[in-house]
Amino acid sequence: MAKSLLITYVLWSFGGPLGLHHIYLGRDSHALLWMVTFGGFGVGWIREFWRLPKYVQNANMHHSKIQRKRDLKPSISIVRVLGQIAVGVYFGIVALISLSSLNSFYIMALPLAVTLGVHLVANVGEETSNLKTTIMASFITSPVFYGRPIATIPISIVASITSIQHRHYKTPGHTEDNLSVRLYRLGLAWLAFTLPISYCVFHNTTVTVTYIADTISLILDSVRIFPMLSGVLESTFLLPYHTWKLFIGGAGLSYEYSHEWEKLLASISAIRTERERLAYEVLGLHEEATLEEINKSYRELVKRWHPDHNRHNLDEAEQQFLEIQAAYEVLAKNKQGQTR
Repeated sequence: MAKSLLITYVLWSFGGPLGLHHIYLGRDSHALLWMVTFGGFGVGWIREFWRLPKYVQNANMHHSKIQRKRDLKPSISIVRVLGQIAVGVYFGIVALISLSSLNSFYIMALPLAVTLGVHLVANVGEETSNLKTTIMASFITSPVFYGRPIATIPISIVASITSIQHRHYKTPGHTEDNLSVRLYRLGLAWLAFTLPISYCVFHNTTVTVTYIADTISLILDSVRIFPMLSGVLESTFLLPYHTWKLFIGGAGLSYEYSHEWEKLLASISAIRTERERLAYEVLGLHEEATLEEINKSYRELVKRWHPDHNRHNLDEAEQQFLEIQAAYEVLAKNKQGQTR
Protein backbone atom coordinates (compact mmCIF):
# COMPACT_ATOMS: atom_id res chain seq x y z
CA MET A 1 0.00 0.00 0.00
CA ALA A 2 1.36 3.43 -0.96
CA LYS A 3 2.35 5.68 1.92
CA SER A 4 0.73 9.09 2.32
CA LEU A 5 2.83 12.20 2.81
CA LEU A 6 -0.02 13.86 4.74
CA ILE A 7 -0.30 11.00 7.21
CA THR A 8 3.48 11.01 7.60
CA TYR A 9 3.49 14.70 8.52
CA VAL A 10 0.63 14.18 10.99
CA LEU A 11 2.50 11.35 12.72
CA TRP A 12 5.68 13.41 12.66
CA SER A 13 3.86 16.30 14.35
CA PHE A 14 2.21 14.33 17.14
CA GLY A 15 4.58 11.38 17.65
CA GLY A 16 7.78 12.40 15.93
CA PRO A 17 10.16 12.03 18.91
CA LEU A 18 8.77 8.52 19.43
CA GLY A 19 9.36 7.57 15.78
CA LEU A 20 5.70 6.91 14.89
CA HIS A 21 6.15 8.23 11.34
CA HIS A 22 9.12 5.92 10.82
CA ILE A 23 7.07 2.93 11.96
CA TYR A 24 4.42 3.93 9.43
CA LEU A 25 7.03 4.12 6.66
CA GLY A 26 8.62 0.79 7.61
CA ARG A 27 11.85 2.39 8.84
CA ASP A 28 12.11 0.37 12.06
CA SER A 29 15.79 1.08 12.78
CA HIS A 30 15.10 4.81 12.49
CA ALA A 31 12.05 4.44 14.74
CA LEU A 32 14.07 2.63 17.42
CA LEU A 33 16.80 5.28 17.20
CA TRP A 34 14.22 8.01 17.78
CA MET A 35 12.64 6.06 20.67
CA VAL A 36 15.90 5.75 22.61
CA THR A 37 17.29 9.23 21.78
CA PHE A 38 14.01 11.20 22.03
CA GLY A 39 13.98 12.14 18.38
CA GLY A 40 17.70 12.39 17.81
CA PHE A 41 18.06 14.59 20.92
CA GLY A 42 15.38 16.85 19.45
CA VAL A 43 17.61 18.10 16.63
CA GLY A 44 17.07 15.13 14.30
CA TRP A 45 13.30 15.26 14.64
CA ILE A 46 13.16 18.95 13.66
CA ARG A 47 15.57 18.40 10.76
CA GLU A 48 13.24 15.76 9.33
CA PHE A 49 10.59 18.32 8.43
CA TRP A 50 12.35 18.88 5.10
CA ARG A 51 13.26 15.21 4.57
CA LEU A 52 9.87 13.55 4.96
CA PRO A 53 8.95 13.76 1.25
CA LYS A 54 12.11 11.81 0.39
CA TYR A 55 11.36 9.22 3.07
CA VAL A 56 7.86 8.71 1.66
CA GLN A 57 9.23 8.45 -1.86
CA ASN A 58 11.75 5.80 -0.81
CA ALA A 59 9.07 3.86 1.06
CA ASN A 60 6.94 3.78 -2.10
CA MET A 61 9.78 2.68 -4.34
CA HIS A 62 9.52 -0.79 -5.83
CA HIS A 63 12.08 -3.29 -4.60
CA SER A 64 13.50 -3.66 -8.10
CA LYS A 65 14.67 -0.04 -8.03
CA ILE A 66 16.42 -0.62 -4.71
CA GLN A 67 17.90 -3.86 -6.05
CA ARG A 68 19.81 -1.94 -8.72
CA LYS A 69 21.51 0.13 -5.97
CA ARG A 70 22.65 -2.91 -4.04
CA ASP A 71 26.03 -3.23 -5.78
CA LEU A 72 26.83 0.47 -5.36
CA LYS A 73 28.51 1.99 -2.32
CA PRO A 74 26.61 4.77 -0.53
CA SER A 75 28.23 8.17 -0.44
CA ILE A 76 29.60 9.35 2.89
CA SER A 77 27.19 11.49 4.91
CA ILE A 78 28.78 13.81 7.48
CA VAL A 79 25.49 13.92 9.37
CA ARG A 80 25.44 10.12 9.62
CA VAL A 81 29.07 10.01 10.79
CA LEU A 82 28.46 12.62 13.49
CA GLY A 83 25.26 10.82 14.46
CA GLN A 84 27.11 7.52 14.84
CA ILE A 85 29.72 9.09 17.09
CA ALA A 86 27.13 10.93 19.21
CA VAL A 87 24.83 7.92 19.66
CA GLY A 88 27.82 5.65 20.32
CA VAL A 89 28.91 7.97 23.14
CA TYR A 90 25.32 8.17 24.37
CA PHE A 91 24.97 4.38 24.52
CA GLY A 92 28.32 4.22 26.29
CA ILE A 93 27.19 6.69 28.95
CA VAL A 94 23.98 4.73 29.48
CA ALA A 95 26.07 1.57 29.91
CA LEU A 96 28.34 3.35 32.40
CA ILE A 97 25.34 4.38 34.46
CA SER A 98 23.56 1.04 34.47
CA LEU A 99 26.14 -1.71 33.92
CA SER A 100 29.52 -0.49 35.20
CA SER A 101 29.31 -2.73 38.27
CA LEU A 102 29.67 -5.81 36.05
CA ASN A 103 32.95 -7.67 35.96
CA SER A 104 35.07 -6.88 32.88
CA PHE A 105 32.73 -3.99 32.05
CA TYR A 106 35.37 -2.02 30.14
CA ILE A 107 36.41 -5.10 28.17
CA MET A 108 33.00 -6.51 27.23
CA ALA A 109 29.92 -4.43 28.07
CA LEU A 110 31.17 -0.94 27.19
CA PRO A 111 32.52 -1.70 23.67
CA LEU A 112 29.41 -3.77 22.93
CA ALA A 113 27.09 -0.93 24.03
CA VAL A 114 28.98 1.65 21.97
CA THR A 115 28.93 -0.66 18.94
CA LEU A 116 25.17 -1.11 19.19
CA GLY A 117 24.70 2.67 19.21
CA VAL A 118 26.99 3.17 16.22
CA HIS A 119 25.42 0.32 14.25
CA LEU A 120 21.88 1.51 14.98
CA VAL A 121 22.65 4.79 13.20
CA ALA A 122 24.49 2.93 10.42
CA ASN A 123 21.39 0.83 9.85
CA VAL A 124 19.03 3.79 9.33
CA GLY A 125 17.31 4.04 5.95
CA GLU A 126 18.60 2.06 2.97
CA GLU A 127 22.13 1.75 4.30
CA THR A 128 23.78 -0.63 6.74
CA SER A 129 27.27 -1.76 7.67
CA ASN A 130 29.26 -4.81 8.75
CA LEU A 131 28.44 -5.38 12.40
CA LYS A 132 31.24 -7.89 12.98
CA THR A 133 34.01 -5.54 11.88
CA THR A 134 32.53 -2.69 13.92
CA ILE A 135 32.42 -4.87 17.04
CA MET A 136 36.00 -5.99 16.43
CA ALA A 137 37.19 -2.37 16.18
CA SER A 138 35.46 -1.50 19.47
CA PHE A 139 36.91 -4.49 21.31
CA ILE A 140 40.42 -3.71 20.08
CA THR A 141 40.16 -0.08 21.19
CA SER A 142 38.58 -0.60 24.63
CA PRO A 143 41.65 -2.06 26.50
CA VAL A 144 43.68 1.06 25.63
CA PHE A 145 41.33 3.17 27.79
CA TYR A 146 40.52 0.55 30.41
CA GLY A 147 38.87 1.94 33.55
CA ARG A 148 38.26 5.44 32.16
CA PRO A 149 34.74 6.75 31.49
CA ILE A 150 36.18 8.94 28.74
CA ALA A 151 36.75 5.66 26.81
CA THR A 152 33.27 6.05 25.30
CA ILE A 153 34.55 8.81 23.00
CA PRO A 154 37.57 7.08 21.34
CA ILE A 155 35.72 3.77 21.09
CA SER A 156 32.79 5.48 19.39
CA ILE A 157 35.07 7.35 16.97
CA VAL A 158 36.98 4.20 15.97
CA ALA A 159 33.78 2.16 15.64
CA SER A 160 32.15 4.89 13.52
CA ILE A 161 35.14 5.13 11.15
CA THR A 162 35.17 1.36 10.77
CA SER A 163 31.43 1.28 10.16
CA ILE A 164 31.66 3.98 7.48
CA GLN A 165 34.44 2.09 5.70
CA HIS A 166 32.22 -1.01 5.45
CA ARG A 167 28.96 0.73 4.54
CA HIS A 168 26.70 -0.71 1.85
CA TYR A 169 23.08 -0.77 0.77
CA LYS A 170 20.69 -3.22 2.39
CA THR A 171 19.56 -6.27 0.51
CA PRO A 172 15.76 -6.07 0.01
CA GLY A 173 13.85 -8.82 1.76
CA HIS A 174 11.44 -11.06 -0.06
CA THR A 175 8.72 -10.70 2.57
CA GLU A 176 7.78 -8.03 5.06
CA ASP A 177 6.73 -8.77 8.62
CA ASN A 178 3.32 -7.57 9.69
CA LEU A 179 2.92 -4.60 12.00
CA SER A 180 2.36 -6.62 15.18
CA VAL A 181 5.63 -8.51 14.73
CA ARG A 182 7.53 -5.28 14.04
CA LEU A 183 6.05 -3.57 17.11
CA TYR A 184 6.89 -6.61 19.23
CA ARG A 185 10.54 -6.44 18.15
CA LEU A 186 10.70 -2.69 18.70
CA GLY A 187 9.17 -3.08 22.15
CA LEU A 188 11.70 -5.72 23.17
CA ALA A 189 14.59 -3.58 21.94
CA TRP A 190 13.26 -0.52 23.77
CA LEU A 191 12.83 -2.48 27.02
CA ALA A 192 16.35 -3.90 26.74
CA PHE A 193 17.66 -0.34 26.52
CA THR A 194 15.56 1.28 29.25
CA LEU A 195 15.17 -1.35 31.99
CA PRO A 196 18.78 -1.36 33.31
CA ILE A 197 19.04 2.41 33.53
CA SER A 198 15.52 2.72 35.00
CA TYR A 199 16.51 0.32 37.77
CA CYS A 200 19.59 2.38 38.60
CA VAL A 201 17.71 5.68 38.52
CA PHE A 202 15.08 4.59 41.04
CA HIS A 203 17.05 2.13 43.21
CA ASN A 204 20.61 3.45 43.19
CA THR A 205 20.15 7.17 42.72
CA THR A 206 23.29 8.54 44.37
CA VAL A 207 25.67 6.26 42.50
CA THR A 208 23.81 6.92 39.26
CA VAL A 209 24.09 10.69 39.69
CA THR A 210 27.79 10.30 40.52
CA TYR A 211 28.42 8.30 37.35
CA ILE A 212 26.60 10.90 35.24
CA ALA A 213 28.47 13.74 36.89
CA ASP A 214 31.87 12.07 36.45
CA THR A 215 31.25 11.18 32.81
CA ILE A 216 29.91 14.59 31.80
CA SER A 217 32.68 16.34 33.72
CA LEU A 218 35.34 14.31 31.92
CA ILE A 219 33.78 15.05 28.54
CA LEU A 220 33.58 18.78 29.27
CA ASP A 221 37.14 18.81 30.60
CA SER A 222 38.43 17.17 27.44
CA VAL A 223 37.11 20.04 25.27
CA ARG A 224 37.63 22.90 27.72
CA ILE A 225 40.36 24.39 25.49
CA PHE A 226 37.69 24.90 22.81
CA PRO A 227 35.21 27.34 24.45
CA MET A 228 32.69 27.25 21.59
CA LEU A 229 32.59 23.43 21.49
CA SER A 230 32.38 23.29 25.27
CA GLY A 231 29.39 25.66 25.23
CA VAL A 232 27.62 23.57 22.59
CA LEU A 233 28.13 20.40 24.63
CA GLU A 234 26.86 22.02 27.82
CA SER A 235 23.75 23.20 25.97
CA THR A 236 23.25 19.68 24.62
CA PHE A 237 23.50 18.15 28.09
CA LEU A 238 20.93 20.69 29.33
CA LEU A 239 18.47 19.81 26.54
CA PRO A 240 16.71 17.01 28.52
CA TYR A 241 16.22 19.42 31.43
CA HIS A 242 14.72 22.15 29.25
CA THR A 243 12.49 19.61 27.49
CA TRP A 244 11.30 18.26 30.81
CA LYS A 245 10.52 21.79 32.07
CA LEU A 246 8.62 22.51 28.85
CA PHE A 247 6.34 19.53 29.34
CA ILE A 248 5.70 19.98 33.09
CA GLY A 249 5.39 23.77 32.90
CA GLY A 250 7.87 24.29 35.71
CA ALA A 251 5.92 22.17 38.19
CA GLY A 252 7.68 19.62 40.35
CA LEU A 253 7.30 15.88 40.00
CA SER A 254 6.00 13.59 42.70
CA TYR A 255 8.65 10.90 42.33
CA GLU A 256 10.83 10.28 45.36
CA TYR A 257 14.12 11.26 43.75
CA SER A 258 12.98 13.96 41.34
CA HIS A 259 14.39 16.84 43.40
CA GLU A 260 17.90 15.38 43.28
CA TRP A 261 17.72 14.83 39.53
CA GLU A 262 16.36 18.33 38.94
CA LYS A 263 19.29 19.89 40.78
CA LEU A 264 21.76 17.82 38.79
CA LEU A 265 20.28 18.72 35.42
CA ALA A 266 19.83 22.37 36.34
CA SER A 267 23.50 22.75 37.32
CA ILE A 268 25.18 20.83 34.52
CA SER A 269 27.46 23.79 33.75
CA ALA A 270 28.77 23.61 37.35
CA ILE A 271 28.86 19.84 37.55
CA ARG A 272 31.85 19.68 39.88
CA THR A 273 30.00 21.67 42.54
CA GLU A 274 27.02 19.31 42.43
CA ARG A 275 29.27 16.27 42.53
CA GLU A 276 31.07 17.60 45.61
CA ARG A 277 27.78 18.39 47.33
CA LEU A 278 26.64 14.80 46.91
CA ALA A 279 29.99 13.55 48.17
CA TYR A 280 29.78 15.69 51.32
CA GLU A 281 26.25 14.38 51.87
CA VAL A 282 27.39 10.75 51.58
CA LEU A 283 30.23 11.28 54.06
CA GLY A 284 28.01 13.33 56.39
CA LEU A 285 30.27 16.40 56.30
CA HIS A 286 29.84 20.15 55.83
CA GLU A 287 31.33 21.87 52.79
CA GLU A 288 34.10 23.50 54.84
CA ALA A 289 35.45 20.14 56.06
CA THR A 290 39.22 19.75 56.04
CA LEU A 291 41.14 16.88 54.50
CA GLU A 292 41.71 15.43 57.98
CA GLU A 293 37.96 15.45 58.65
CA ILE A 294 37.30 13.83 55.28
CA ASN A 295 39.83 11.07 56.01
CA LYS A 296 38.40 10.50 59.48
CA SER A 297 34.81 10.26 58.27
CA TYR A 298 35.87 7.99 55.41
CA ARG A 299 37.69 5.57 57.74
CA GLU A 300 34.74 5.42 60.14
CA LEU A 301 32.18 4.80 57.39
CA VAL A 302 34.35 2.19 55.70
CA LYS A 303 34.61 0.26 58.98
CA ARG A 304 30.86 0.52 59.50
CA TRP A 305 29.79 -0.49 55.99
CA HIS A 306 32.53 -2.86 54.86
CA PRO A 307 30.82 -5.97 53.39
CA ASP A 308 32.95 -8.26 55.57
CA HIS A 309 31.39 -6.65 58.66
CA ASN A 310 27.81 -6.77 57.33
CA ARG A 311 27.25 -10.36 56.23
CA HIS A 312 23.67 -10.15 57.46
CA ASN A 313 22.92 -7.17 55.19
CA LEU A 314 25.33 -7.68 52.31
CA ASP A 315 23.42 -5.93 49.50
CA GLU A 316 22.95 -2.65 51.36
CA ALA A 317 26.51 -2.76 52.67
CA GLU A 318 27.95 -3.17 49.18
CA GLN A 319 25.88 -0.26 47.86
CA GLN A 320 26.86 2.02 50.76
CA PHE A 321 30.51 0.98 50.45
CA LEU A 322 30.58 1.92 46.75
CA GLU A 323 28.98 5.30 47.47
CA ILE A 324 31.50 6.00 50.25
CA GLN A 325 34.45 5.10 48.01
CA ALA A 326 33.17 7.31 45.17
CA ALA A 327 32.51 10.26 47.52
CA TYR A 328 35.95 10.00 49.11
CA GLU A 329 37.71 9.95 45.73
CA VAL A 330 35.91 13.16 44.71
CA LEU A 331 36.63 15.10 47.90
CA ALA A 332 40.16 13.84 48.53
CA LYS A 333 41.20 14.61 44.95
CA ASN A 334 39.70 18.10 45.20
CA LYS A 335 41.37 18.91 48.54
CA GLN A 336 44.74 17.60 47.36
CA GLY A 337 44.47 19.73 44.25
CA GLN A 338 43.80 22.84 46.35
CA THR A 339 46.92 22.29 48.48
CA ARG A 340 49.29 22.09 45.50
